[in-house]
Amino acid sequence: MKNRWKQEDLPWSYSNLVREYLSSEMNLLDMGTGGGELLLTFNHPYSKTSVTEGWLPNYQLLQKQLQPKGVTIAFVDEMDRLEFPNDSFDIVLNSHASYDPKEVRRVLKPGGVFITQQVGDQNGQILSEKLCTNLQPKIKDWSLEIVQKELVEENFDIMLAKEYFPYQYFYDMEGLIYYVQRIPWEYPEFTVETHFNQLIEIQKELLNKGFIYNRQHRFIVIGKVMN
Repeated sequence: MKNRWKQEDLPWSYSNLVREYLSSEMNLLDMGTGGGELLLTFNHPYSKTSVTEGWLPNYQLLQKQLQPKGVTIAFVDEMDRLEFPNDSFDIVLNSHASYDPKEVRRVLKPGGVFITQQVGDQNGQILSEKLCTNLQPKIKDWSLEIVQKELVEENFDIMLAKEYFPYQYFYDMEGLIYYVQRIPWEYPEFTVETHFNQLIEIQKELLNKGFIYNRQHRFIVIGKVMN
């Protein structure tokens, strides 16, 4: 994708915000940690770190790479049930992973902090309409307003709440097609053959403007459990 697209930066840094709240004595839970790449940049003590993951290959990777270091690994399915006791953690992190606000509240200690960055329900909608897929399996009504309301109902004090719609520019068709094919959960059933006519129309936009426009949807919330 080098030189084939441009993606606008968010006006906040998830990593920097985490570092503002995270200290070495805290018990930390990182939800949907993936391969643990982002988690490891925080250099948190392994003995005070727990992670969840719902994709089996990543879970098995974590068992091999992080569990021997002392990190607690837990598999979490689509029910988002956390297999940890009540009041287990001082801070819970969640970057682009699903969660149950009741479960997050349950495992956080009084005064504990929840930091989550999410993909909103309008993510990629413009490109989806251009491709006439209209099949994105989005969570309905998934926005900053909804998340804040849910957390307030679970006795969280909202300390930070921001929402943004960063642009994407694609500078050639090869880059656009590669991007769409890499995220089939966003653009299901897309192929060049089945969507050839739509791609011809998008090519016209590229020739006229010099780029193909799309828009993402991101929001971040930091909440603290009220005592």
